[in-house]
Amino acid sequence: MKRRDFLGAGATLAFASMALAGSVSGVLAQTAPLNPPVTLTVGYQKVGHLAPMILIADALKAQGVELKLVEFARYADARTALLAGSLDVASVGPADLAISLANGSTSMVGIMGVGSSPKYVIAGRGKKFDSWEDIKGKKIAIAPGSAVWFQFAATLIEKGIPYNSFNAVNIQGGGANFNQALEKGEVDAIVTWEPFESIPVMKGYGTFAKNLDYSISKSVGAELGMLAANTNAVASKRPAIERFVTAYVAKMKELEGSRDAFGKAIATLTGLDPDVSLKIAEVIKLGPVITPDQIKRQAKAFSDLNVIPKDVSGDIEKYWDGSYLAAAMK
Repeated sequence: MKRRDFLGAGATLAFASMALAGSVSGVLAQTAPLNPPVTLTVGYQKVGHLAPMILIADALKAQGVELKLVEFARYADARTALLAGSLDVASVGPADLAISLANGSTSMVGIMGVGSSPKYVIAGRGKKFDSWEDIKGKKIAIAPGSAVWFQFAATLIEKGIPYNSFNAVNIQGGGANFNQALEKGEVDAIVTWEPFESIPVMKGYGTFAKNLDYSISKSVGAELGMLAANTNAVASKRPAIERFVTAYVAKMKELEGSRDAFGKAIATLTGLDPDVSLKIAEVIKLGPVITPDQIKRQAKAFSDLNVIPKDVSGDIEKYWDGSYLAAAMK
């Protein structure tokens, strides 16, 4: 898949030759450092599309923001901590705002999307997955309630494929558990996320079933995740969150402009081999692709299917603040 530049057709790759930290500092230099400094606690996951997260601490420190990163294995766990107030900001799944509102929690505010990519079912070695009909009777590993599960389920619904037409194997924990099940032949295919999609392909025990792209549903789309803030943090730490988003977007632009830089950043974040990281950088498109309208469609669709307890699509706008991104993109 050819990655598109989210800066627009008129953007160039000139910033790719800049020192990454220096150029981010240049963007932030337009604002005065916070005094006294403010600590911002941010939850994240070791996934390729969040590579900017670990490259902005120095620039933020110069702006009076002490960045405290807390790693989570799953979006759902980060969502729980964010709603509890243990985090100021977190990377969560595109459906997490709707899930939270539907369950009565109003402690989350959506800020921006972070990236997108095609999402293919990863077929085991020698397994036939040429069309959606081929999933019938197969053992497919899923992470129930996860962001990728929402994408996969929505695609099946829109294609009129009964969810019970395949044997869903629920796997808990990180993506490595999916890869182990596929490599051992315990399942025929997996529905997972990067870097755990590319690893089986690179190592030869899995293939991209490219006719089974589940990133194209109308109700969910290709979004990989989003940044959200706790409402108390929005009220008490807004200047720090503004600086965080500005630094994050600046780093996004830099990495999207250079596949090599993006690959190196993925390797630094995940600990993966450089060749695997570079492959992931070819697939992921960084950028704030998610919109409130997309989340509304998602909320409506999953309410209709009783996946979430009620339709909260009418409330999404109240819990989405696009002003941080708008300021960062200027």
